Amino acid sequence: MTTPLSVAHVTGESGFSGGEVQLFLLLEGLRARGFRSLLVCPPGSSAFAESSRRGFETRAVPMRSDLSLGAALRIRRALHDTKPDLVHLHSGRANWLGGLAAWSLDLPALTTRRMDRRVKPGMRTRLLYGVIARRAVAISPAVRACLLEGGVAPERVRVIPSAVDAPALAPRRSREAVRRAEGAAEGAVCALALTALVPRKGLDVLLDALALPPLREAPLVLWIAGDGPARAELEARAAARGVAQRVRFLGRRDDKSDLLAACDLLVLPSRREGLGVAALEAMACARPVVASRVGGLADAVVDGRTGLLVPPEDPEALAAALSRLASDAPLRARLGAAGPGRIAERFAASQMCDAYAQLYRELLAETA
Repeated sequence: MTTPLSVAHVTGESGFSGGEVQLFLLLEGLRARGFRSLLVCPPGSSAFAESSRRGFETRAVPMRSDLSLGAALRIRRALHDTKPDLVHLHSGRANWLGGLAAWSLDLPALTTRRMDRRVKPGMRTRLLYGVIARRAVAISPAVRACLLEGGVAPERVRVIPSAVDAPALAPRRSREAVRRAEGAAEGAVCALALTALVPRKGLDVLLDALALPPLREAPLVLWIAGDGPARAELEARAAARGVAQRVRFLGRRDDKSDLLAACDLLVLPSRREGLGVAALEAMACARPVVASRVGGLADAVVDGRTGLLVPPEDPEALAAALSRLASDAPLRARLGAAGPGRIAERFAASQMCDAYAQLYRELLAETA
């Protein structure tokens, strides 16, 4: 009998956002394919709690800075004790702490890059992407371009898009029940922003767009599901723009499937976006997407087929796109109907997990 491959995954994140969603989607997919997985993460982190709940082998290591020698040594000890075949790094801090631990044990390592921000050329980049990590996985062509601009060798970069598990997005409550609970009036068009409340997500631009003439009289209401440091500022902006009565700040929600089923469209006006998992989830649920033409969003959302793309930082263009969808139910239906096919084409969870499994085997074959 063949011994199952063992992969140690390392993340330094304490919260739970799109990257963690992808991490656990991968862990579950690998478990179904017979892999053994170990997760190394900070104690008290959301990832630690979720990993323990799902029954994955988990080691808690405090990671307070990229330069914590003690953390690197503790990760090294965890890797030495559990003897994985390779190490997968999932965050910036993990790259250095987990990467150095893997390198010191001569374990092959790879890293996943999710941000569409150019990697800075220099010694750190050469060390991480030329010595420590044998492969860098970019979640979109836009992220790959950022790596190449920073001097990472093309042969060390692989594109494996983020993905969604469409069956897992089945709603638990009816569309009507959710809309009633959220106070949506009869005939209202509900736009959902499913995102962290941070400046790079462009929600300030969205609130400005809501106050412009194309949307001022439109029957459009906005649900903002998520939380973050910009919440108070965004609430104040909604009040200042005179749109507070049409905006509901829902906070962090665990029922995104219900919200996606109850909304009429998803809006993601990001300033930067590695890919935009919320857009993928909306398309999987047959909802049209209005998004900024930035980063991986420009690759995921097909303009005129699964949604409408607009320039970033452009409230007028965003208002026009939202107004167009708010007033055209057949267009919403047509764009939404194309979403599941787009997901099956390129962004299915099985495709992502198969691609990582293949890459793991390639790395092990190279180092055998």
